[in-house]
Amino acid sequence: MHILIVDDEDNLRKTLAQYLSLEGWTVTEASNGLSAKKKLEEQAFNAVALDLRMPGMDGLELLEWLNGEGPSLPVVMMSAYGDVGDAVNAMKAGASDYLVKPFDPEELIIRLKKAARTAQPVISRTESAPISRDAAMRPVIDLLNKAAPSDATILITGESGTGKEVAARYIHRKSERSQGPFIAVNLGGLPEGLIESELFGYEKGAFTGADSRRIGYFEAAGGGTLFLDEIGELPSALQVKLLRSLQEKKIQRLGGTGVIPVDVRIIAATNRNLEKAVAEGSFREDLFYRINVINANMLPLRERPADIVYLAELFLHRLTENGRTRISGFSDPAIEVLASYSFPGNVRELENMIERAVILAESTVLQPRDFTLPVVQPQIPAQPSGTLKLMEIRMIQEALLRNEGHRERTALELGITRKTLLNKINTYGLSPENEL
Repeated sequence: MHILIVDDEDNLRKTLAQYLSLEGWTVTEASNGLSAKKKLEEQAFNAVALDLRMPGMDGLELLEWLNGEGPSLPVVMMSAYGDVGDAVNAMKAGASDYLVKPFDPEELIIRLKKAARTAQPVISRTESAPISRDAAMRPVIDLLNKAAPSDATILITGESGTGKEVAARYIHRKSERSQGPFIAVNLGGLPEGLIESELFGYEKGAFTGADSRRIGYFEAAGGGTLFLDEIGELPSALQVKLLRSLQEKKIQRLGGTGVIPVDVRIIAATNRNLEKAVAEGSFREDLFYRINVINANMLPLRERPADIVYLAELFLHRLTENGRTRISGFSDPAIEVLASYSFPGNVRELENMIERAVILAESTVLQPRDFTLPVVQPQIPAQPSGTLKLMEIRMIQEALLRNEGHRERTALELGITRKTLLNKINTYGLSPENEL
């Protein structure tokens, strides 16, 4: 991992750098916020250890920049001031964790590992980018738009890698809580023994090693949205506590006696069939109904083919924005290769494929050879509406109708080139009279 340490205390910064280097990590140092900002613009990092109070550009200012124009990175804040208010402000501003000085360098290593492990990739740093351009996703997007302004709990379902967190972030941006924090927690990625303290926080002395009070994700997300990913993996004992917190809008820190009101909207997600889990007794029925007020199902990528090229270009644009590639675009044959693949790993597989191609490409335009695809393609499930050929003809006809016969717009919606669209029109005999 490549870690950036930002602190104006030279001795502490260098000591931490030495400890982190012993972990085998690459460490870069910055003595102030402006210097750190410059390094973040020039280099790629996995995480940042950031001092809160510094002259000039302080830690909160840099954190706000990171969550706006800067690269999306997990940040562990450090401060010599034990003010809980500072911790709350830092977490609301998007920090992954918070440490009060003095602390054991080993503790920073633990927190950085956890932050890097639980940080989730975002599809696009361009806030205005649509999450889909495929007609099949329009009912889902309409549902998200209707649900966003309310405070209703939403359950997002779908296969792994379909963009459930992207949908959750979309809801947050469209909601009245958009100015508050959005905190994503991957429940499946947390050790079972840590889930309770991570969600609800803990008081000093709550357990061995709890040397100071720490707020949990519920409090850190106050005024905003808490996204609970992989909620189907939540242990039974914690399902009870989560249900109580959702019903009462209050939480109790581990080791604490008092209750704390929380103002947070919950969006949950799962790739499991929770109704089946309820029937089998592994998931509480009352919790299921509490989180499933509104259900949005993210379609797999194979069922929204127009998104393949659209998202591929979005991922490439993001890499270009970050200055991480000299690639200018895709060749037509490369587009054909991507469009013909079924992507069993969905959006996540596509994103990884683009990033790998960008790293290994030998020219400035991506070619079919830059994409490593399985020799045997995963079989696409049979569709009830007819053969694939008939489905494609119908898809082209409907797209032409929506775009009033305009070839460029139709090709863009379908995620193919204009040349490919014209070839398909000729192949299927879609004359001007029958193509609509």
